[in-house]
Amino acid sequence: MPVKTPLSTVLESPASEQKFHTAIEYSRLLIKKRSITPNDDGCQRWIADKLKAIGFQIEHYQNNGVTNLIASRGKRSANKTFAFAGHTDVVPTNQLELWKVNPFSGSIIDDMLVGRGAVDMKTALAAMIAAMEDVINQGHQPKMQWQVLLTSDEEGEAEFGTKTIVERLTERDQLPDYCLVGEPTSDIQTGDVIKVGRRGAISGKLEVLGKQGHVAYAGVSRNAIHLASEIIFALEHINWDLGSEDFPGTSLQVTYINSGEFTDNIVPGKCEICFNIRYSHRYELEGIQRIVTKKIESLPISEAVIQSLQINWERHCTPYFTNNVEQDSLLSVAETAIHQVSGIFPRLSTSGGTSDGRFLSSANTQVLELGLPNKTIHQVNESISIHEIIKLYDIYKRILLSF
Repeated sequence: MPVKTPLSTVLESPASEQKFHTAIEYSRLLIKKRSITPNDDGCQRWIADKLKAIGFQIEHYQNNGVTNLIASRGKRSANKTFAFAGHTDVVPTNQLELWKVNPFSGSIIDDMLVGRGAVDMKTALAAMIAAMEDVINQGHQPKMQWQVLLTSDEEGEAEFGTKTIVERLTERDQLPDYCLVGEPTSDIQTGDVIKVGRRGAISGKLEVLGKQGHVAYAGVSRNAIHLASEIIFALEHINWDLGSEDFPGTSLQVTYINSGEFTDNIVPGKCEICFNIRYSHRYELEGIQRIVTKKIESLPISEAVIQSLQINWERHCTPYFTNNVEQDSLLSVAETAIHQVSGIFPRLSTSGGTSDGRFLSSANTQVLELGLPNKTIHQVNESISIHEIIKLYDIYKRILLSF
């Protein structure tokens, strides 16, 4: 059984120069702020003060309890803008008794920064702010406009965060040409994986109506669970695309079945089915919905049952894919920076869940996600090596200098 270190007696590793790196200090300070979705707890105000000191114009606004920040430095040069996007909110810290330390203490143990947000994604914010400060303070002048776009609603419903930032920028014709999202994308070491897109997602819910009755007289009943099982079998056997090197294939998973309160001598008269579909950029939402509806309508079950079915679609997230490989593309700049810092070439991926990159991506905006290894994302004792944070800082700084 592992020995738990008491919160009051945590001893950090011996002081070293790396522990006092600006990116580490900023990471620890941000982790100490209890910014559980949608609460920002002052993170964005602190970041805004840092950005204002190096010439950024600051815009704060609230939307349905969500805190958002739009910061910009310089004017659009040759219609080019580079943006860094991210979120200050974190997921809740459940099972506190299993944490080695207070998840909001910003403690370093054996060269590991431990705390909620250590991976997702306060460290990426800290690394980028530190990199921007150093580039400006060392006398470099950016060749294009810089933006920093932050929300406190990425881990939640994402309705009042980055989505609204994009709406504001669109109205002003200020959408970025290049956008780097600081999500934790890496596998073993920082920079070994870049997300060049994400699959779309849509959830569906439908209620199957049968006819309730006594199990001893099943002939005059219609079992809603039996009907639901036929629908589930059909959904499971839809022939989706198998994917490619760039995108995983489309898949449907049933996530919930509910036939009401259990009684062992009653044939259930209704059954609710919930499912989720992850799909590639090859599909449009309407096409996904049409395929599912057509599959259900083709089932050899009662026409009355078919007509009573109504799918409620919710929580739609659009897919995006950035495949620009031109010399001045964000992808080529990021790959070069990673190779210069780590000597590796990143693997390009679209795996994982959704992210706010979907709101920012467009025909005119190249979006990439590049951050720390995500092994402990959302876990108890979320943690990351301080060396990886400094590596991310170095990569971000080279990207900024390249632009």
